[in-house]
Amino acid sequence: MSVKLTFLGGVGTVTGSKYLLEAEGLKILVDCGLFQGYKQLRLRNWGPLPVDPKSIDAVILTHAHLDHSGYVPLLVRNGFKGPVISTEATRDLCAILLPDSGFLQEKDADFANRHGFSKHHPALPLYTRKDAELSLERFRPVGFGAQKKLFDKVDVRFRGAGHILGASTVELDWNGRKIVFSGDLGRYGDGMMLDPEPVRHADYLLVESTYGNRLHEQEDPEDVLAKVITETAGRGGTIVIPAFAVGRAQLLLFHIQRLKDAGRIPDLPVFLDSPMAVSASEVYRGHLGEHRLTAEECNWSGNAARYVQDVEESKDLDRNRMPKVIVSASGMATGGRVLHHLKHYATDHRNTILFAGYQAGGTRGAALVAGATSVKIHGSQIPVRAQVGSLQMLSAHADADEIMRWLGNFQAPPKLTFVTHGEPDAADALRHRIESDLHWSCHVPDYREEIELA
Repeated sequence: MSVKLTFLGGVGTVTGSKYLLEAEGLKILVDCGLFQGYKQLRLRNWGPLPVDPKSIDAVILTHAHLDHSGYVPLLVRNGFKGPVISTEATRDLCAILLPDSGFLQEKDADFANRHGFSKHHPALPLYTRKDAELSLERFRPVGFGAQKKLFDKVDVRFRGAGHILGASTVELDWNGRKIVFSGDLGRYGDGMMLDPEPVRHADYLLVESTYGNRLHEQEDPEDVLAKVITETAGRGGTIVIPAFAVGRAQLLLFHIQRLKDAGRIPDLPVFLDSPMAVSASEVYRGHLGEHRLTAEECNWSGNAARYVQDVEESKDLDRNRMPKVIVSASGMATGGRVLHHLKHYATDHRNTILFAGYQAGGTRGAALVAGATSVKIHGSQIPVRAQVGSLQMLSAHADADEIMRWLGNFQAPPKLTFVTHGEPDAADALRHRIESDLHWSCHVPDYREEIELA
């Protein structure tokens, strides 16, 4: 018996992760993410899924980021009736991220219709908040390390991947054939998350390659933050930090509080302007032991930042000329409240826009980091005169050396290793390194490619 593996996303790009396994009349989808970035990728979200959602028996999620979970509401709306298997923390974060994603899509569509800048008449959301809330009923959480049997044929086990709260490496045992999905691997020695757990054996392995051709900077992130915040405040400017609502926002507040406690930065007001990030921050307190922080260190609202929930209070941040730090989603500036802050603050040379994570090709974040002199926001070209920086060392993804370190835990080479979840140059560089250093058999798959795992 062979298992057919089809790559429906997460290949040639770092978004849209979807891997379909088929055997013995079963169809299991590992990850169910949204495509982000380039328009030709985003359009895939609107087209029909290459497999009928009604025919899928189960979904397994590696973690809660929308490029891995954000398609679940649409899958359920289009007829999927099976369970969504995840860790408990992933379920808790999806309960925040997915409804918020639907809400933002509704708001963006409404904004486009009111201001007339969409090419579609009317502009519609991909899915709604209600769609997302209904999809949460399909979740069936499983603890780390526990074995879950699906349909008496497949055993599933989650191991910690680092990266963000709840992130996992997925081990599937299908009638003695072990298939491992790395998920998004985290960093070793991260300030907040635990190290990725080792995996010793796989017949077939799918490994991410987001930073497969790069090494993270070794500079201390607090040194960089202190310099940027102090210099910007000295100019009378504001620091706007687009940050992923889960993981990056919390780690930034952790470092900012440490800098304040040490007297290394001016005592500027710090605002966490993302209801999703605010809610996600509270989830960390409910999962002590799955990260490095204490309950007190998770009390960001009592320490580093003021939480901004109200829309009017968010607007007031742009009216107030006082130097400050605004941490707001989304991390790649693809949507959310941060766009309104960028429209206001990007035009003034005194301000700084500071990115704190990977910027996928085709996003505003990638354009800004590359030096764009203007960006299109809400149908208008906004000139960029502010300073633009990037905290590459704060990435939640393992770099090339860290991926190789994780692969070094295997006691024997997999029969075949698929290099996924990376831009083409990163994926091919990692493939070459694995083949050269480990002498493993590797393959970089194409979108919708089908492989028989014999």
